[in-house]
Amino acid sequence: MNIIVTKRVGGLARTIITILAASSQNLRPSSSSSSTFVLQVASAFSVTPIDTRSVRQDSYQHNRRSFIIDHNCSSRSYCTRTHQISKLQQHRTKSTMSSSTNNQNQGDATFANASATKNIPTFDGDEKAKATDFANYFSAYSQLYHQKQMLTDHNRMAAYHSAIVGNSEVFKDKVVMDVGTGSGILACWAAQAGAKRVYAVEYTDMAKHARNVVRANGLDHIVTVIQGAVEEVILPEEDWERFGLTLQNGKQQTSDGKKDQRVVDIIISEWMGYFLLRESMLDSLVRARDTFLKPTSGLMMPSHATMMIAPIVDEEERKAQQNEYAAGMEDWKEFAETTSNLYGVDMSVLEADFDREQKEYYVLSSRWAELPTSCLLAECAVVKELDMHVCSVEDARGVGLSVGEDEGNGAPFDFDVVGRSLAENDDGGGLIGPISGFAGWFTVDFKSRTDDAGKDVAPQVPNPAYLSTGPEMGYTHWGQQVFHLPSAIPLLADQTTRIQGTLEMMRTKDSARLYNVRFRFSSSRRRTSSQDRDGDVLMKGKPEELVYQIP
Repeated sequence: MNIIVTKRVGGLARTIITILAASSQNLRPSSSSSSTFVLQVASAFSVTPIDTRSVRQDSYQHNRRSFIIDHNCSSRSYCTRTHQISKLQQHRTKSTMSSSTNNQNQGDATFANASATKNIPTFDGDEKAKATDFANYFSAYSQLYHQKQMLTDHNRMAAYHSAIVGNSEVFKDKVVMDVGTGSGILACWAAQAGAKRVYAVEYTDMAKHARNVVRANGLDHIVTVIQGAVEEVILPEEDWERFGLTLQNGKQQTSDGKKDQRVVDIIISEWMGYFLLRESMLDSLVRARDTFLKPTSGLMMPSHATMMIAPIVDEEERKAQQNEYAAGMEDWKEFAETTSNLYGVDMSVLEADFDREQKEYYVLSSRWAELPTSCLLAECAVVKELDMHVCSVEDARGVGLSVGEDEGNGAPFDFDVVGRSLAENDDGGGLIGPISGFAGWFTVDFKSRTDDAGKDVAPQVPNPAYLSTGPEMGYTHWGQQVFHLPSAIPLLADQTTRIQGTLEMMRTKDSARLYNVRFRFSSSRRRTSSQDRDGDVLMKGKPEELVYQIP
């Protein structure tokens, strides 16, 4: 593993800890704790390991001078209610969508957080890719500090508790698998709800803590914690007879010396990342479903997921980003002038590249936010829906893409934002604005199967549950992802502004767990009194295309 400490050049000094990759020769992260793993790496490269706990504490301050963990750490658990650490993170390598792809640092490609087939490394990656994935993604989840952050998200906890314990008749005497069990709390709830056997799968050393939690709650006769990637899990041989594991047809089948493992009645998992797809844990969940879940009688919890976006007003934050970008460029000009005057070297040739970096860092990176509902300027638009019983790995690749491609026609959206009314007899309706950008979030449902194959076969869920990460819910650790526009779109009195376009979301070139989002849209204005959305246009802006990184 290479641990590099660098200082970000810009309006504000920053320390970025970048974990580029892990050497697979003598370091096996899956067989040692993440802390031991880091110490081994530091020793191997004569680097003094930094106490990430103190770094993390500093970063939780709502302060743009806080220390941060580099974007390569894909875990969502580095965010807080008031400040997303990734708010300050920047991709050093560019997406395949961006025109800056040609400037990519080729050295980083050696340590790409993806397999040769662009899948997540736990599926078909080599040892180097898996070690990189562990360092960049899984290791964060091995810390109790981050587990506690998710466990104190009460909207999250209440939804899962209602879905599991509130449907005990569905769980009674069932075989359950918890994919990515973390602390083991969902597995404990499944056991308390009456499951006869629960497989709690956890890749990191958090599995040790999960075993302790299970044992302390007297549930170790029901819950077994399996440490490893779910793609590599094989159910314990002794369980087949002990717990009467059978396929949906009530039999056991063997092929090529391997038993068909589709004996699980219910899969539970908290797999969702920022804007639903970030982290790409959905890939692992789909493969777990296809390997272990009974095809038509099995249940997935959550069962359905929906992604949506809406235009927002958020000028204070948008202008703060613009000001930081401007300050960074002013700082560069002073640096270049000083270097020329004192040291006789002209650095101005690098200004365009530095400007690109700063713009992507401050302006074209999404931000975590906890928005009030008053920020919403129109009804949200759904850009993707997933049925967890039938969705595919292809669905997990992004939004609005052609099959097998990194781009497509996009998911359409069409918003009408009504400006305030000046009529004397009007009650002051309409909005002042302006349109600062877009916000994206997701919802998940825990309900009965709706697919044709399973809706009449699988047990019904009598007490559906629901979780939203939208502004109406208040705080969740997911929050909303905000995509600020470089320049706001004003709202005019007695006029309606229409924003029409498409959204695409796809994985970055060098990490199968990180995503970029492309907005293509145009805006127009018409009189609010007009009934014709396509006629009586007073203004029509030029088409825009903006590509954002979700750090």
